Amino acid sequence: MVVLLALGVLLGVTGWYYSSVLLRPVRDLQYPDQVVAVRDGEVWLRPSRWAGQPGDWGLRWPGGLAVVGPVTGEAETVLRRPLRAGSTAPPLGPVVLDAGPFDPDPSARGLPFQTVGVHTPLGDCPAWLVPAAGSTWVIAVHGRGADRRECLRVLPVPHRLGHPVLAISYRNDVDAPASPDGHYHLGDTEWQDLAAAVDYALAHGATGLVLYGWSMGAAIIGAYLDRAPEATVALVRAVVWDSPLLDWRATLRQQATLRHLPPGLTSLATVVTRHRIGIDFDRFDLLRRPPARRPPTLLFHGDVDTAVPVGPSRALADSAPRLGWPLRYVEVPGAEHTANWNVDPAGYESAVADFLTEHAPSA
Repeated sequence: MVVLLALGVLLGVTGWYYSSVLLRPVRDLQYPDQVVAVRDGEVWLRPSRWAGQPGDWGLRWPGGLAVVGPVTGEAETVLRRPLRAGSTAPPLGPVVLDAGPFDPDPSARGLPFQTVGVHTPLGDCPAWLVPAAGSTWVIAVHGRGADRRECLRVLPVPHRLGHPVLAISYRNDVDAPASPDGHYHLGDTEWQDLAAAVDYALAHGATGLVLYGWSMGAAIIGAYLDRAPEATVALVRAVVWDSPLLDWRATLRQQATLRHLPPGLTSLATVVTRHRIGIDFDRFDLLRRPPARRPPTLLFHGDVDTAVPVGPSRALADSAPRLGWPLRYVEVPGAEHTANWNVDPAGYESAVADFLTEHAPSA
């Protein structure tokens, strides 16, 4: 009996810990990679899963950012990546490969903008407003642990097409109000902040909307499409999802595998999480519980995404005709989580531009 009780306590503590990892807002940037040399316009990195990713990436270190190109060579202990023109050479030591190679705001893309306050149920959340002549606004929703910089890669595309862009923050972001319990709610409450951003756009001249989300940003958009008033949801002309989180349970199973945790722990963690924040995980399985409104959707997902599994995106693409969901699926070979643009910027931007032109003209 004592052994069983101890085992129960251990499982409970482990489930609580895994749940806490999921719910705790991400604040500190980690630097898991290493620069071992910089010479002849190239950066030499210790091999790792991220250091070897294809395409152009940001290379961050405390207080600095460079942009590096694709791997040009590999030896037993190092990978070589060229520094892009204008980039500062990084120091030797810890760095992180970042899918967002632009800082600090839309000015890095040569675009005018202003910071505005979106009044949410918890208070004002700052957003970047990039003006344009059209009346169909793009609202950009970043993923868990990211921030508004996530949209900077693709920002010139909707701007060129005449779409004003509102890149939002939401509860528990560094510069936004905290939720009452200090936890992420995995889209279950964050969608209300997106709804507030929609209200802001409509109050400032928007007559149509495009919702653009990365990772958990897609879960937030899915909840909005399912729960917001029909009068405003009907104005959503199109959706773009990058590495979307379409099934929290599938994502937690993959994360448990990455952490070498027992398979059964996922079920325990979902029970603990449901108890802590009141989430109904069934509502975040968009294949089995698609949102009430399903606008034309462009979905990108990398085939080696280790953070959010590609399987639900493939399954949704296969089931879309049955669900009455006009969905265009682009699977990007070799792309890690939210790195679809990085692997092929021109191809990615062309797909977005064609999709928006077809389904959400700016006027």
